[in-house]
Amino acid sequence: MKVIERLFDILPYHASHYNPKPDVLASKESGKWITYSIIEYRQMADAVSYALLETGIKKGDKVGTIMPGRPEWNIIDMAILQIGAIHVPIYPTIKESDYRYILHHGEVKFLFISGSDIYKKIEHIIPELSSITGICALKEIEGLVPFAGFVAKGKAVMANEKVMALGDKPKKADPLNDLYKSKLDVIKKTVRTHDMATIIYTSGTTGNPKGVMLTHNNIISNLNAVRHIPPVGEEGKALSYLPLCHIYERMLNYLFQYTGISVYYAENIAMIGENIREVKPDIVTTVPRLLEKIYDKIIQNGRKLTGVKKTIFFRAVALGNHFKEDGKNSWLYKLELKVLDKLVFSKWRQALGSNLKVVVSGGAALQPRLSRIFWAAGVPVLEGYGLTETSPVVSVNDFAEGGVRFGTVGKPIQHTRVMIADDGEILVKGPGLMLGYYKEPDLTKEVIDGDGWFHTGDIGLLEDAGHLRITGRKKEIFKTSLGRYISPELLENKFKESPFIDTLIVLGENQKFAAALIVPDFVFLSSWCKIKDIPYTTNVEMVNHPQIKKRFETEIKRHNHHFGATEQIKRFQLLAEEFTIENGELTPSLKLRRDFIGKKYAAIIEKLFV
Repeated sequence: MKVIERLFDILPYHASHYNPKPDVLASKESGKWITYSIIEYRQMADAVSYALLETGIKKGDKVGTIMPGRPEWNIIDMAILQIGAIHVPIYPTIKESDYRYILHHGEVKFLFISGSDIYKKIEHIIPELSSITGICALKEIEGLVPFAGFVAKGKAVMANEKVMALGDKPKKADPLNDLYKSKLDVIKKTVRTHDMATIIYTSGTTGNPKGVMLTHNNIISNLNAVRHIPPVGEEGKALSYLPLCHIYERMLNYLFQYTGISVYYAENIAMIGENIREVKPDIVTTVPRLLEKIYDKIIQNGRKLTGVKKTIFFRAVALGNHFKEDGKNSWLYKLELKVLDKLVFSKWRQALGSNLKVVVSGGAALQPRLSRIFWAAGVPVLEGYGLTETSPVVSVNDFAEGGVRFGTVGKPIQHTRVMIADDGEILVKGPGLMLGYYKEPDLTKEVIDGDGWFHTGDIGLLEDAGHLRITGRKKEIFKTSLGRYISPELLENKFKESPFIDTLIVLGENQKFAAALIVPDFVFLSSWCKIKDIPYTTNVEMVNHPQIKKRFETEIKRHNHHFGATEQIKRFQLLAEEFTIENGELTPSLKLRRDFIGKKYAAIIEKLFV
C-alpha cells in the first residue's frame, strides 16, 4: 500500500512499511507496561468490528467512546471506522448536561466506556436515550458488556466465517491474510475517503457543544501535511497524555502510527514526570499549561540551590531567555551556552527522560520565553495552531530552514490557505476544513462564507516570512468605556510569565480600565512564604495576607510596563481556589470559560470597578 485513503488504511500501511515490533501501542496496567504489536492491534480491531456488526451496527451509525487515552481507544476507533460507522468520542470530564446533549444529539447507538467512574456519571441518563442499544466497558461492570467478552465474541465470529469460507482447503487460516473475501473486506471497500469518519463535539465556552463533522480525507490531509516534522522514524517513541477525543491529540496519534513511531500512554497527569523517565520518549505533545508547570517546577528546584550552584543555575536561565532562532546568537553566546549546558541544561533533559527531541505545543498560545529557554536547553518546542473545524492544523513551526519563529504559530501547512480579513480575523481554506456542524446548517453558514473561507474567530497577522502570529480572540477583545480595545489573551499570556501566577482572567468591558482575577501558583507561593517566614494555614489566609498582596502589586506593576497606559491592569483580586474543569471555569481543553467565570465571581468583579 503506497498511500492511505481511509484512516483505517494506516494499519496495513504500518504492517507493510515498518519492521515488526512489540510496542506499536502501550499503556501501564498494575505497574507494568502492556504492549501491542501491529498484528495484535489489527486482530483486536477486526474482532471489535465483527462484534459491532453482530450487535447490529452498520455503516453510518454513530458509536461513542468515553475513556482516557489508551491502546483500546485506538483499537475501538479503527474497528468503528472499518465498518463505515461514525466515531463520536466524548471527553471523560464533561458535565452531566453535556453528556445528555451529545449522546442524544449525536444519536449514539452503541457506547464504549472505560469503567465505573464514567458509568456513575451517565447511568441515570441512559434510560432517557432511546438510540443506545448497548454499552461495553473496559472494566467489568454488572449489567454491561465486558470488553474482553466483546472481543472474544468478535473473534468467534471471525473464526467461524473463515472456516465456512475456507471449507476443506488444506491451507491454515491466517486472520491477517486475504485468503478469502470476508464480510469485513467487503464493507471496507464501500468506505470512501470523503465519507464522514467522526463527529467531534467541541467543548465550547458558551452554549451547547457543536458537533464538528470530519471526513477521512480531512484528517489524512493533515497527516500528509505534517508527516515530515517528527525528527524520528520507526525507532522513535511518543508519550501521549492529552485526551484522544480532542482532534489535536487524535491526529498526532494517527501520525505516530502512520510514521511507525510507538505510542505510550501516560497513566494520568500526575504520573507524567515518572512516565517520561520510564519511557524516555523522543516526542511529547502538550498544551502550554503543562509546559508552564514543568518550567515552574524546574525553577522552584533551582531556588532551593545555594551558593555558586544557584548562581550558575539562574545564569543559565537568563542566558536561555536570550536564545535566538536559526543560530543567530553570537559565538560568545554559544560558547557560554555550551558550558552552561553541561552544568545545568543537561540535568533538565535528564529530568525529561534524556531523549526528548521535540515537544509539540498546541491548543493555546505559548509564552515566547518558554520556547526560547527550552530550545536553549536542547529541548526544541514547536508551536502550532488549529481548530477542530480544520482537522486541526492550520499552521505549525517546523525544523526546516527559517521554519521557527518564536511568538508565532509557524507557516500555513501544505494546501492550506490563510487570509487576514479587514478586521484582523484569520480566515482559512483547505482540505482539512470540516463538512460542517452536525444538524446545524445555520451555524455552519455563520462560519463558512459563500467563497468557502472558514472564519476562525481568532485575530492575527501574517509576517513577512509567512509565519502566522495570533494576537487574540475576536469575541474576547473588549472595549473600555474610554473607547480603547483590549485583547485579554495578550495580557494574560504575559502576566502568566510570573512564577507567582498560575492563571488569570482580564476583565473590563465598558469599564474605565482593565482589571483581573488572579489564581496564584500556590506551590510556588507556599515556598515563597516559607522563605519569608509568612505564617498561613489555608489558601484563603494566604491570599488575604497584606505582605502577599503587596508582592502581587509588585508583579502587576512589573508586567504592566509591557503595555500601554490604557491596557494596563489597574486593580486585581487574588482567588483562593484554582480554576478547574470540574468546577466549570475551564473547558476540557483547558481554555477559560469567560462567561461562566463572569457569573460565578460577579460580586467580586463588581467591587473591582467600584
